[in-house]
Amino acid sequence: QVRLVESGGGLVQSGGSLRLTCTASGNIASLYNMAWYRQTPGKQREQIASVTSAGVTNYAGAVQGRFTISRDSGKVHLQMNNLKPEDTAVYLCRGLSTISDRTFWGPGTHVTVSS
Repeated sequence: QVRLVESGGGLVQSGGSLRLTCTASGNIASLYNMAWYRQTPGKQREQIASVTSAGVTNYAGAVQGRFTISRDSGKVHLQMNNLKPEDTAVYLCRGLSTISDRTFWGPGTHVTVSS
């Protein structure tokens, strides 16, 4: 089993920065792909960044150049710079596991960017 918990969300002004952290516990060695998603009311959950166990990263166009995903020792970080009001959302951590090819989700952390 795997448990994911996000932290680091909060309120920030437009142009500011936040660093989110996803802390994994349990069988973390089974997690071969980690990603950050975000969701706003009435919209579909959107993948914004991912990183493989080999360190290969991928970003959505809306955050390319502003957000950076990194991974170390059971944690996945999302450094968010130059935040915009449209980045306001609940940010969720997702892990893909080799355990029966399961997907694990954290409960999410709120990010609010004021203009």
